Amino acid sequence: MTEVKDRDFVVPGDEIIKSMDYLPGRNCFRENDSIFAKRLGLVSIENRVISVIPLSGVYIPRTGDMVIGEVKDIQSNGWIVDIDSSYRVFLPLSGVREFIDTTKTDLSRIYDVGDMIYAKVSLIKNAESIHISMQDTRSRKFRDGRIIMIGPAKVPRLIGKQGSMVNLVKTKTGCKISVGQNGRIWLEGEKEELAIKAIKTIEKESYINGLTDKISELLEKGIKEKDSNEKGKQ
Repeated sequence: MTEVKDRDFVVPGDEIIKSMDYLPGRNCFRENDSIFAKRLGLVSIENRVISVIPLSGVYIPRTGDMVIGEVKDIQSNGWIVDIDSSYRVFLPLSGVREFIDTTKTDLSRIYDVGDMIYAKVSLIKNAESIHISMQDTRSRKFRDGRIIMIGPAKVPRLIGKQGSMVNLVKTKTGCKISVGQNGRIWLEGEKEELAIKAIKTIEKESYINGLTDKISELLEKGIKEKDSNEKGKQ
């Protein structure tokens, strides 16, 4: 059996491993006993599932994805939402937790044009019919904080295995962070600038080994500098 290594660089058509002990995940396919790469990127192994994290690319919605969107239009039966992709996305009334009587309620009081929301992709029929839902416990309307953008292909690296990377940033900076699979990131907290610096570093250097250690050092250094500056002002 060919040895497979996490973080190996692959190009489309590369044989990642010849074995039936693994399953193909995102951006991979099986042919006979082998798993091959569909995209240019880095190998990711989790629970014997092999995926490829692409180094570039646009966001393609998948059912179950959490995304950050901006309300663009209000219709009689729901809202048109922009998730920064080429797909038209709709939040129907059935995707909202509470019952809404449209004869008595102005829908702009629920979600108005310009509102930023954290929603779950609930239905994909085709490029013209993608629905999102606010019924997931993580879903919310953002009222404060900041939203930044990274390449959608870099989102898995930001999240890390079982949320390890984004949790590192959250813990060190004390920021609340919501990650959209579409590359939009919401954050709020005392050390927002440091969190943004860490996120942008992850995006820029997603391909390097030892990235977790580098980000940890960056955060520790940033915290010490901030504490030192605050003491100097006292």
